[in-house]
Amino acid sequence: MPSAPRQRRAARHAQPDAHSAPASPRKAPITADRITDAALQVIAAEGYDALTIRRVAAVLNTGPSSLYAHILNKDDLDDLLIGRLCAEIALPEPDPDAWREQILDVYAQLRDLYSTYPGISRAALAMVPTHLETLRVSEGILGILLAGGIEPHTAAWVLDALTLYVNAYALEHALVQQRQRNADDSWVLGREELVERFSALPADRFPHTRRYAAELTSGSGHDRFDFTIGLIIDNLAAHPPK
Repeated sequence: MPSAPRQRRAARHAQPDAHSAPASPRKAPITADRITDAALQVIAAEGYDALTIRRVAAVLNTGPSSLYAHILNKDDLDDLLIGRLCAEIALPEPDPDAWREQILDVYAQLRDLYSTYPGISRAALAMVPTHLETLRVSEGILGILLAGGIEPHTAAWVLDALTLYVNAYALEHALVQQRQRNADDSWVLGREELVERFSALPADRFPHTRRYAAELTSGSGHDRFDFTIGLIIDNLAAHPPK
């Protein structure tokens, strides 16, 4: 029945996912949860770019039409994927005295989940969140910001800005890692080589880049991530939206 997948999607967004019935000894039924599991398996092994409905169907040893009985399209699958990751995020009870640390911790959890599945944050870009677990995380972050005394309009906008930054950060990180593994992408430079190249630039044309080559390439691990999140949340009161 054509409307069945749409109705099932609406049901997922109206109430928590029900547990699937016990699997048949012969063959486990196709469910939204199994489709999500298979999609994550593909991404973990091959990256988000390899994800297609046909590829997921192959993992489940079935045809694409079997999946369309449970999902509408690739966008619907993206919604399930981000919802699954958000379900793993632990949200603290908002604390007015520790709200900055809480915001950083929640977004660090999301960043680390994204890193497990290379490129998956692309699924969250330009998505209108409707999955209950995705909304749970948004609700939790908004609650932390409000507990920190942030004006509601500002809190709403910074929620969007921080989420967009984390999605983009994770996607860039995944792309760099992918290129570093590709022997053909020899243009991906290490820090020492990059500093050397910047330092060798013509001083009359690139005085600042040449002089501050070390600063431009500084930072290890997630130093810049922590810096940017902190930069945004520490300046909220000074820059309310107009």
